[in-house]
Amino acid sequence: MSSRTWLLSLCAAALLPLTATAAPERTFPSEEGQLTVSTLAEGLKNLWALAFLPDGQGMLVTERQGNLRIISADGKVGSPLSGVPQVWAKGQGGLLDVALSPQFEQDRMVYLSYAEGGGDGDTAGTTVGRGRLSSDNLRLDDFNVIFRQQPKLSSGNHFGSRLVFDRDGYLFIALGENNQRPTAQDLDKLQGKVVRILPDGQVPKDNPFVGQSNVRPEVWSYGHRNQQGAALNPWTGELWTNEHGPRGGDEINIPKPGKNYGWPLATHGINYSLLPIPEAKGKRVEGAVDPLHVWEKSPAISGMAFYDNPRFKAWDHNLFIGALAAQELIRLQLDGDKVVHEERLLGQLNARIRDVRVGPDGFLYVLTDESDGALLKVGLTQ
Repeated sequence: MSSRTWLLSLCAAALLPLTATAAPERTFPSEEGQLTVSTLAEGLKNLWALAFLPDGQGMLVTERQGNLRIISADGKVGSPLSGVPQVWAKGQGGLLDVALSPQFEQDRMVYLSYAEGGGDGDTAGTTVGRGRLSSDNLRLDDFNVIFRQQPKLSSGNHFGSRLVFDRDGYLFIALGENNQRPTAQDLDKLQGKVVRILPDGQVPKDNPFVGQSNVRPEVWSYGHRNQQGAALNPWTGELWTNEHGPRGGDEINIPKPGKNYGWPLATHGINYSLLPIPEAKGKRVEGAVDPLHVWEKSPAISGMAFYDNPRFKAWDHNLFIGALAAQELIRLQLDGDKVVHEERLLGQLNARIRDVRVGPDGFLYVLTDESDGALLKVGLTQ
């Protein structure tokens, strides 16, 4: 076989659907009963996010290198969809979050966040766009950009970025500060912010900074570091986000309109060099909102999901968060907006947990961010 023929064969094989995994179910102890863990699919590269399609059609998953795939409920992995935008896949950049339109059954719109390069090729920022999923589930049609993080300042770090629609149909985008600390306090920049826009990218007239000079009207809240988890609280309708601290100080916030969440002026962490953050003035500063919950030692938190399903009663009013460095699934028991208990799960897997979602069937669906990444289905024997 010639080298050209071999290369063409290899490229063609890369586009074929991956096979489902028939791995046996594993069990692990937990405080609320025996955990059951099934591997639905594996062999996927650096999984980042998932979103469930309606009526048992499976789920959309993103691979950071730029692939959007559909995985069926029984674990069959489809070929990469066409029509997905080109992404800047360097460092932490690439194809990131995926979310469905609140009217997906009527409009079939799929929203993606991803790293998009600047004109110089050396910097990038978070971009959000949307396209229509074709009726055969093979491509995104008419993809167009609705939001760009400006200016583009990332050299490969701190893109965020999670997408959450609220009950009124507004789209929240949780952003990182591109590892450019002071920008999180600069209201004329979109680094280190939560932004709120309409589904087509327009700015709502009641956003907190609309009409103010030298302020981006998209801004909802500011003073965030690198937000890689966000979810809508099903009992209150409020947006919750989580963000990476530096060396220490990962935190959960409930972003309120116009409020400052402190970074880099307020932090529980220090630099990775073990030196203080130059701009930091302490764990608390006047005018900044204290976090809802803080980890003094960083688990490197990522995707998050509230448990609101009758299937596993013991998990009712719990919040689940993936941990990358700690390689665990964190279970937080809530009393209203207060965290009253924490449990670490799935540490036996030795895998970076990037995303967690509650499926329509009440099971947890977990993505591992590895070069040989997996989709896991997690249940509880009570």
